[in-house]
Amino acid sequence: MNKVEETEWLYEIKPKGKFIDLNFKEIWRYRDLLFLFVKRDIVTVYKQTVLGPLWYLIQPLFTSVIFTLVFNNVAGIQTGTVPPFLFNLAGITLWSYFKECLTNTSSTFSSNASLFSKVYFPRVVSPLSRIISSLFKFGIKLLIFTLFFLYFLFYEKEDISVGHTFYLLPLAILTVAMLGLGVGMMLSAIATKYRDVKILISFGMQLLLYLSAVMYPLALVKEKLSNYAWVVEYNPIAQVVEAYRYMLLNTGSPNVKGLFISLGLSIVFVLFGLIIFNKTEKTFIDTV
Repeated sequence: MNKVEETEWLYEIKPKGKFIDLNFKEIWRYRDLLFLFVKRDIVTVYKQTVLGPLWYLIQPLFTSVIFTLVFNNVAGIQTGTVPPFLFNLAGITLWSYFKECLTNTSSTFSSNASLFSKVYFPRVVSPLSRIISSLFKFGIKLLIFTLFFLYFLFYEKEDISVGHTFYLLPLAILTVAMLGLGVGMMLSAIATKYRDVKILISFGMQLLLYLSAVMYPLALVKEKLSNYAWVVEYNPIAQVVEAYRYMLLNTGSPNVKGLFISLGLSIVFVLFGLIIFNKTEKTFIDTV
């Protein structure tokens, strides 16, 4: 009898036996697909619109103007030596990144159902592409913030400077990205069975904005709402926003401890999100 020659298979289909199965080797193999998804997310969002990429600039700028008029001029929230517009713009840039990461990731299964049912690839590539494409948009907004910072510093002669923890800026961005990814993956799994989750996310993000210290400093919450300040203080996003704003504008309290606690929570959320995501991807096509 002829001996059967052993061959090395390119791909092997086998059941997944792990709760957390983030196969980096397989993701690296599909890196071209990841880049294509990122390009798709960036290019197609404002395709066939009149203003196109200018929407990346218009949204944070108009929101900052409205926040300045309502919360600083009408409500009288003080921002110290920092111009209110710059104060609000700093918080909005980071908040908008978190919002995009969470909302886009939470619709992974529903928005890609037709693609997932026809072609195999690591499903986690889809939410990862959302995080990376949103990072590109965040970079544009951060550049706009930098230009306004230089304008107020050199033209308006405002007394502003960066904080001494500026070197931790990548850590703050990473924390927000992981929080959005982890919570988004958990919500995407729940949304396959309960369509109400989409409405809840839209409504919840509006409420969470006011509990995330985006348009006010944490010190003001402790002063005005001493009995209920814990609601904001225990919000990991609020801690990251406060630390982020100190890095960029040297205002508020440099709560490095709160930033690292938020980072730890973000890691936990990502791990739980992967467990739920991996479990749901096996059967979601029957319920979505």
